[in-house]
Amino acid sequence: MTDFQSKQIRELRMRGVGYRAIASVVGLSRDIVRNYCKSHGLDGYAVELTENMKEHMQQGKACLCCGKEIKQPGTGRKRKFCSDKCRREWWSAHPQVINKKETAFYEKTCVYCGETFTVYGNNNRKYCNHECYVHDRFWREEEGRNPYVSPTTVRR
Repeated sequence: MTDFQSKQIRELRMRGVGYRAIASVVGLSRDIVRNYCKSHGLDGYAVELTENMKEHMQQGKACLCCGKEIKQPGTGRKRKFCSDKCRREWWSAHPQVINKKETAFYEKTCVYCGETFTVYGNNNRKYCNHECYVHDRFWREEEGRNPYVSPTTVRR
């Protein structure tokens, strides 16, 4: 069994799918899927399992991404994820949950192309994208403009 197959089994089982249905999707036998689920604490009735896992996730006992059990630290902030990999995966799958403040959006004008763009959290940004930065910084002579002078360079 590959890591991808085991991840598929875990995800499908968390959604409440039965052993036989998982086996047909993953391409393994029902017994292999059942044995995997038993050895990883995913056995029992699928509906009860999903409700139990959701409850564990809300209480902070299980990872929000993969459902693995989390050992909480004695002090400090409670963990929501079992690893950095799970944390990154979950946040990339749930961008709508990110709380963005309205005061952190800035309207800027690109120094190179003159386009107006919106940026979040960086009031010092000068370019709308990387391509404009490269053209303004490194293609000045080819475009017939004055060479780039760094703002940190002191003229004497």
